Amino acid sequence: MPKNKGKGGKNRRRGKNENENEKRELVFREDGQEYAQVTKMLGNGRLEALCFDGVKRLCHIRGKLRKKVWINAGDIILLGLRDYQDNKADVILKYTPDEARNLKAYGELPESAKLNDNLFDEDNQDEIEFQNNYDGDDDDIDDI
Repeated sequence: MPKNKGKGGKNRRRGKNENENEKRELVFREDGQEYAQVTKMLGNGRLEALCFDGVKRLCHIRGKLRKKVWINAGDIILLGLRDYQDNKADVILKYTPDEARNLKAYGELPESAKLNDNLFDEDNQDEIEFQNNYDGDDDDIDDI
């Protein structure tokens, strides 16, 4: 049986995602494209998205994004519409929460769009309080 003399396997050769923190230019939609919000992940590189033109479409994540860009329910994405199938589309780009906020500020997204950047609102934040029953006595721990 041969000994492992290398410095790692496939994942080492693949490298890390170096450009993760780089700021990219905001991409706006062109004709044949539409903004959408992911409603449900279906698996096998497919998802269901509600486009901001009011149509619910079955979308396919293109190979460039697969396993590199993780898409979750509630994310804002850019879709490439198909000429021959109106109820299907292809995911071109996923917007970060900051980019989605900027799109909304520029008026590209409707005001009714719910962005999932902050799940806890500062206004009506329900705080959890814990009771403090500790009296400073560690006798119970010593008995065990």
